[in-house]
Amino acid sequence: MAALSWLGKYKNTGLLLIRIGLGVMFIMHGYPKLLGGPARWEGIGGAMGEVGITFLPVVWGLLAALAETVGGLFFLLGFLSRPTALILAFTMLIASLRHLGAGDGLMGASHAIEIGIVFFGLAFIGPGKYSVDKR
Repeated sequence: MAALSWLGKYKNTGLLLIRIGLGVMFIMHGYPKLLGGPARWEGIGGAMGEVGITFLPVVWGLLAALAETVGGLFFLLGFLSRPTALILAFTMLIASLRHLGAGDGLMGASHAIEIGIVFFGLAFIGPGKYSVDKR
């Protein structure tokens, strides 16, 4: 018998804890960006240049700030969880590329890479039964 195997019956509770924790942190991380206005959005949106998209950086920055803030709220609630997880995984991919492109190295990009992997995995797993999306 594996150690702590009895916790297996609480998978939905685990998913709820992950969703709440990540949701709150992304709201806290994205909200100041959202309030930063066009100048801040332009700086954030400039990261799309890492994939060759250099037009409308203000719009891309606003979308990233909305993805983190509203996506964090949706994720916390378990509302549209899978599409939200994919959007946040893409946002973290761009953040990772920005760090790597800025010369921060793997350690500088590691947080965005790790969270992106978590969101990508959660897109497959789903929100669990304690969510608005429950089935």
